[in-house]
Amino acid sequence: MSHTAHIPSHRKPRRSASKLAVRAGVAGGVLSTLAMAGTASASPAEPKTESTLEMPVLDMDLAAEVSSAVTTAAENTRLAAVEGELTAQEESARTGAAAEAKQAKEEAQKAAEKKAKEEADRKAEAERATRASERTSLKTTSGSGSGSGSATAPQGTGTVTAPATGSAAAIVNFARAQVGKAYVMGGTGPSSFDCSGLVQAAYRQAGISLPRMSQAQSSAGKSVSLSALQPGDILYWGSKGSAYHVAVYVGGGKFVGAQNPSTGIVERSLNYDKPTGAVRVL
Repeated sequence: MSHTAHIPSHRKPRRSASKLAVRAGVAGGVLSTLAMAGTASASPAEPKTESTLEMPVLDMDLAAEVSSAVTTAAENTRLAAVEGELTAQEESARTGAAAEAKQAKEEAQKAAEKKAKEEADRKAEAERATRASERTSLKTTSGSGSGSGSATAPQGTGTVTAPATGSAAAIVNFARAQVGKAYVMGGTGPSSFDCSGLVQAAYRQAGISLPRMSQAQSSAGKSVSLSALQPGDILYWGSKGSAYHVAVYVGGGKFVGAQNPSTGIVERSLNYDKPTGAVRVL
């Protein structure tokens, strides 16, 4: 016993049996409740129902499909590359062909210009070489022609030393009367002519109709030798039937022709530009 137990104010009050019983009941209820809660919490939770999406089942070999797709893609890529290369080669070939054609054209044009220049130089040289002899011949024929009875007219720069009568005289006189006029491609007179236009117009004076082109005129009559020419014969250069130039023989070893734009219509010696052949229409 405490040393203060004999003092009433310091004594602990005694608990009655009824109060202890109530407290025991409350404690038991609490413990029972806790036990039930524990039991409830220890029991497994009811599983939740979850909804899932079912994927379609593929009835194919996916690996084989992927491999096939890769192979197809690779083949398409290869074919596209081959096609591109072929296209590039074709384009290169077209470009190369065009360049070669252009170069060939330029070379042909240069060759033609060179040939034309050489031909012009050759004719110019021949003309210079025969100019002196022509002057001498002109003086001689002029002097002898004044007393001759030949049917020629003193026109142009030359005269006909061989006799020309009838239709031949009409042809020769007309041709010589045109000397000095201009050469124009396609010209048929009266102020300008080309080679076949002059021959056609000269023969028209004799009432003879000739073809327009030199090719046809070169085969209009019978062939004659250059050593047996007569005034009015048609001289041609090139092959018979495909001649590229014609003129009128006026006698005395001379011809009148529409030569080119630089010389116009002239009277020249056969030695100036020897013809290939001759035909006689009269």
